[in-house]
Amino acid sequence: MDEHCAAPNLREDHDRGLELLKYLIIGVIFGIVFVKAEIISWFRIQEMFRLQSFHMYGVIGSAVVTGMISVQLIKRLNIKTIHGEKILIPDKVFKKGQIIGGFIFGLGWAITGACPGPLFAQIGSGYTVVLVTLISALAGTWVYGKFADKLPN
Repeated sequence: MDEHCAAPNLREDHDRGLELLKYLIIGVIFGIVFVKAEIISWFRIQEMFRLQSFHMYGVIGSAVVTGMISVQLIKRLNIKTIHGEKILIPDKVFKKGQIIGGFIFGLGWAITGACPGPLFAQIGSGYTVVLVTLISALAGTWVYGKFADKLPN
């Protein structure tokens, strides 16, 4: 098991070719749900950051609660993957850089009206200006990956 992998999977074989189609289909459905729920709306995101609407907080809050319940069920009921593998969820270690990173992430989200979740749904809906956000996210990820070992804990 790789110590840097947040969600290790012991499965050796990987999906190839048409087997990847299921991920595309799920992604398209997920994108449609994002569009219909107005999660990708720049105006909805701005309303959230201006504290003018509960809509986005409700969506985010329900996702957090669903995630918490799911993780607890996986841990307590010892649920396994569809391939019968044990699901390993390691404890998270707090680092002060997470506060700074979260602030930068939130600031970028507020300025651009886009975060990694709905980014591709926004592009697919024709908000091509979001390509700037995508390029920025990729550049930030590359920079972090390049210098992550040099950052303070």
